[in-house]
Amino acid sequence: MSDLPKVRGRLTEARPLSDLTWLRVGGPADWLFQPADLDDLRDFLRQLPRDMPVFPMGVGSNLIVRDGGLRAVVIRLGRGFNGIEVQGNTVTAGAAALDAHVARKAADAGVDLTFLRTIPGSIGGAVRMNAGCYGSYVADVFRKATVVTRDGELRELTAQDLNFSYRHTDFPEGAVLVSATFEGPSGDPQDLHARMEAQLKKRDETQPTRDRSAGSTFRNPAGFSSTGRADDVHDLKAWKVIDDAGMRGARRGGAQMSEKHSNFLINTGGATAADLEGLGEDVRKKVYETSGITLEWEIMRVGDPLKE
Repeated sequence: MSDLPKVRGRLTEARPLSDLTWLRVGGPADWLFQPADLDDLRDFLRQLPRDMPVFPMGVGSNLIVRDGGLRAVVIRLGRGFNGIEVQGNTVTAGAAALDAHVARKAADAGVDLTFLRTIPGSIGGAVRMNAGCYGSYVADVFRKATVVTRDGELRELTAQDLNFSYRHTDFPEGAVLVSATFEGPSGDPQDLHARMEAQLKKRDETQPTRDRSAGSTFRNPAGFSSTGRADDVHDLKAWKVIDDAGMRGARRGGAQMSEKHSNFLINTGGATAADLEGLGEDVRKKVYETSGITLEWEIMRVGDPLKE
């Protein structure tokens, strides 16, 4: 610990990450840093040895941490990074603000960011992966983001900097996103909340929301053009090619492709990260064999496998 900067927040060595991910798997991070505030984060990154990798982590809703853990300092933002402010049609949210909370607070003010309501996770992850559903994506409403660079400096990023594409951005290596600003169309608050309730009902009817999952496992086989706009999406869906390959309900250890929605990978109880990732690779192989389509992971996988 003598090699790491002194902090005012919490810095924990060999911190298991399984309880911080929705799939409840994963070994320990070398360090977990939970900064007290923005200045604490900036000072830490400025003084951190350059050979120490950094991994920003949200609420772990779209993540598999492998069983051997993560050789890095995991940075997890909490209170102090979850504020939400609305001015006119502009909404600025901290990276730790939950997508659902942002959608609700925006709707209260008559701003339509309703597509965020059913997206699991926080704003930091939503921006980094250009999250979206119901034909709308972060790229459609994004205006700017503020990050702390590896040198501890504040930097403002534009849409051009991030170069949005389907489920992807060109995010600066080692930077930590701390806030983002969006601009949504106007709407009647009552109508916006009603729309979100309908979206929630539809989601619960079609997705395994009561199971331990990490959302969609694979990207749809065809997606954005270089513009990153929602109207460039094609109709081919990952769940359909998984079904056609006969992999709905497939299992490996404690991992299963959901019977309710075959593009959801779930931990039925006692699954390891190796079970989950291995089943995902089984699905990718079978889909390629039956259709010639190579599915791309939407869930991020990080860290080391468990050593034999």
